[in-house]
Amino acid sequence: MKTLNIGLFGFGNVGRGLYDVLQRIDSDNVHIKRICVRDIAKERGVKAEFTADPNDIFEDKDINLIVEVIDDADAAYDIVKRALKNRIPVVSGNKKMLGYHIVELIDLQEQYNTPLLYDASACGSIPVIRNLEEYYDNDLLCSVKGILNGSSNFILSKIFNEHMSYKDALKLAQDLGFAESNPTLDIDGWDSLFKLIIITVHAFGIYVAPDQIFTYGISTMNDSDIRFAREKDRRIKLVAHVEKFDDRLIMCVIPQLISRNKYIYSVEDEFNGVVIKGLFYDKQFMFGRGAGGHPTGSAVLSDITACAYNYRYEYKKRNDSVLPIYTTDHTFRVYFRYKTAEQRNLLHFSKVREQYSSEEYNYVVGDVTIANLKAHQEELRTADCFVAAYPFD
Repeated sequence: MKTLNIGLFGFGNVGRGLYDVLQRIDSDNVHIKRICVRDIAKERGVKAEFTADPNDIFEDKDINLIVEVIDDADAAYDIVKRALKNRIPVVSGNKKMLGYHIVELIDLQEQYNTPLLYDASACGSIPVIRNLEEYYDNDLLCSVKGILNGSSNFILSKIFNEHMSYKDALKLAQDLGFAESNPTLDIDGWDSLFKLIIITVHAFGIYVAPDQIFTYGISTMNDSDIRFAREKDRRIKLVAHVEKFDDRLIMCVIPQLISRNKYIYSVEDEFNGVVIKGLFYDKQFMFGRGAGGHPTGSAVLSDITACAYNYRYEYKKRNDSVLPIYTTDHTFRVYFRYKTAEQRNLLHFSKVREQYSSEEYNYVVGDVTIANLKAHQEELRTADCFVAAYPFD
């Protein structure tokens, strides 16, 4: 195992978590040499060499690994690209940056023969990327589905388990550091979307751009939706889903009404849960913390350790002779709560299975296509609407 001298970008929740983890294990082979931050004057209470100039890291000849854990996707992209072009191995935790640029970064890894690792970006402490790379590197994989955002799951757990209001649950998540002051990335499904894109590249070998995928969160969920779920003995979970049907591939991020017999029904608080389904091995379940500085910092450390052994992703599925084709032409059952007739007409149900109207609220349960949902994604984000997938089992 070679010695790694790290140039660290970012010292927020995850950066500090990584620092604490390294202090605890007191490794002889892994050292943080220098840390680049925006505000060098801020007191952080640790003995480390800080800088506000990225050049201080890139021009330090002793640094042989770059780790970036910043929340600015554009800045993260510049850091990772510069590291690869300078042939410095790099570990990234920025799922938004990867969601938009992963194909280019794969090409740069090959061009400069330099690895980029990012297992920590996908599911916090769950090593889903490496498992897809090493264990599920064949054509038997059917689907990957699960809770990929710990912040939204924490909120939903408090609502369903402790009868907290959405507002109070969100504030608690923010107070505990599980959700940002602007929680849109988490509760509207974007964080899950970027993770799903990364996972799909490794699981099925294709890249689908963020704007091509139906993405919908829990920000418009209200008490009526929670009551409906309870009446049906289900829980609402924000689920990311990719599945292959013969030569077609579907992807979406959508709240789902989950029944008790599903693995992810019992995934609570800030934990993530991923269900991987294969043609012959059926379902396998991975579970772990998906939010928090120390769990994510530990996942970053796992990537760092892998770099010490010269590990790199091989992207085996991208080399398959026949890759699946992404489509939105797929139908599933949904619950749709709406206010006006105009909103009701947004969705074209091929089959209506249940409907209810009252002065308080209206809903329809029926079959719609992902394409129909995607076409009206923005209208469905209004306060008087909420849609959730409603699986049959």
